[in-house]
Amino acid sequence: MNKVIEIQNIVKNYQVGSVIVRALRSVSIDINKNEYVAIMGPSGSGKSTLMNLLGCLDTPTSGSYILNGTDVSKMEDDYLAEIRNKEIGFVFQTFNLLPRYTALENVTLPLIYAGIPKVEREKMAIETLDQVGLADRMTHKPNELSGGQRQRVAIARALVNKPSIILADEPTGNLDSKTSIDIMGLLDIIHNNGNTVIVVTHEEEIARHAARIVRLFDGEIASDVANEKYKPAFQSH
Repeated sequence: MNKVIEIQNIVKNYQVGSVIVRALRSVSIDINKNEYVAIMGPSGSGKSTLMNLLGCLDTPTSGSYILNGTDVSKMEDDYLAEIRNKEIGFVFQTFNLLPRYTALENVTLPLIYAGIPKVEREKMAIETLDQVGLADRMTHKPNELSGGQRQRVAIARALVNKPSIILADEPTGNLDSKTSIDIMGLLDIIHNNGNTVIVVTHEEEIARHAARIVRLFDGEIASDVANEKYKPAFQSH
């Protein structure tokens, strides 16, 4: 199996006033290409800290993080930003779309940072919006879209660069239950198409979509097991 993520003995401490908060205590985890992993844990368990490290939004106090063969654990911010744009597609609970931009313009943003020419950018963004079922909404701005459609735009933006990993942080947190099912179904399809998907959630219902569930407690991995109830989204007959 190709390892996309290799994390060894990651420690993350924060200084809050005169107190040192130990957010992660010697966490080790490997994630293979095309795995579907849910990271769970109560508030304060370290799951958000781990997500920030996995997403190259932060660096560890100690330990190593190899992402697609590159050690990113001690990288400077500029290099981290480059790796992030190339390797990781983010899906956030709050969508994080730019309100004055159309769906198409929002999806092209990572391609602008990657230096891809305008004609090619638009072509790639249109194809990706089509992939998430929003080809007919590409000229709409976020306030003209439903919550579910906004999240689809955010997923298209995460996919457009063809990253190694889709990292989804509470992707259904702002959605009603029917729309949540649609969005998780879309993530199932994305995984089925060959993407590595990591979902950070506190909801068992959402974690059930993943083939593997990692539970954090007090900054440590409490369990890391295959999901017995996992059913691949599309089973070949």
